[in-house]
Amino acid sequence: MKKVFIAATRQNDGKTIVSMGLIASIKKRMPNVGYIKPVGQKYLVVNGKKVDKDAVLVREVYKLNGNLANMNPIAVTKGFTEAYIRHGKKEVLANRIKKAFHNVKKGRDFVLIEGTGHAGVGAVFDMSNSDVAKLLGSKVILVSIGGLGRPIDEIMLNKAKFDQNGVELLGVIINKVQPNKYEKVEGLVRAGLKRKGIEVFGVIPYHEPLSSPSMEQIQEDIGGKLLSGERGIKRAVHRMIIGAMQPHEALGYFGEGTLLITPGSREDIIFAAMSGSIGAQARTFGVAGIILTGKVTPHRHVLSLIKEIDIPVIQIKEDTFSVASRIHDLIVKIRPTDTEKIRATEELIEKYVNTDRILSLL
Repeated sequence: MKKVFIAATRQNDGKTIVSMGLIASIKKRMPNVGYIKPVGQKYLVVNGKKVDKDAVLVREVYKLNGNLANMNPIAVTKGFTEAYIRHGKKEVLANRIKKAFHNVKKGRDFVLIEGTGHAGVGAVFDMSNSDVAKLLGSKVILVSIGGLGRPIDEIMLNKAKFDQNGVELLGVIINKVQPNKYEKVEGLVRAGLKRKGIEVFGVIPYHEPLSSPSMEQIQEDIGGKLLSGERGIKRAVHRMIIGAMQPHEALGYFGEGTLLITPGSREDIIFAAMSGSIGAQARTFGVAGIILTGKVTPHRHVLSLIKEIDIPVIQIKEDTFSVASRIHDLIVKIRPTDTEKIRATEELIEKYVNTDRILSLL
């Protein structure tokens, strides 16, 4: 049985996207593929048990059989780290991971092990990515993001941690390279890492739709109330603006994929967004959705007009700055229903990553 551990140089480098694309690619070559995320930090409650979101996603998308709890034996819930520092035992966690992995790998040709962040994440409870990779006897592929100096520096830093634990870095995948710099970056990053004795399995260009949350995801993450626009809730958001300007100025900032965040009292700018979202001009002057902040709700006649245009409108009582900050920091996660994003992920990995080379080295 072959196995590989996927880690990243930092948060939001695209580790889960790469993991999903690799699973799809490997399934074309080895149909019996398994998956495990030994340590998860963002979880859902499934049948009364807390399970990492990525494990739920991968199992559902790729129809993997087996116990979901085995695919994520450790979920870092609130208070987990504090409790471990006070009275936790490393061998308890290690045994839980080993038992889960033993169950996942039964009858498999290949198992993808997804880490959680960089090499040192989890060290506070003695289960860093390098610790887990060593525990499971797995080689590692690191995912980093486009550029030259930063990815190479961070890859070498992470490699030092894996080396310290006696874990082999199989190679790396560079993700999110700006298309206008792709040709230059690909050649130089391969050459730079070759000088360090590190193989590059793929260089993937930045694909904006994968980094764009939908209105549905934003609503779920900020906990707002949907006032209207259910049919448009899947719209992607590429950028946001704060409605603190005059309406005629705001029109110049609107356009397809724009999220307007404005106090509910600013009916003038809400009307501007509505008027720009009508008919053929919507791509240039419309908005993907509106978030109304504060405690003031627009007049009921204004809300009825919004519903006719079918713009997703979310209301939340927090102030505008706080809401905008939360959305800015939103880490975009693919969901089982995001079929276009999943297909795009698979196509990117198949095109830009040498899966056959990875399997040959395992």
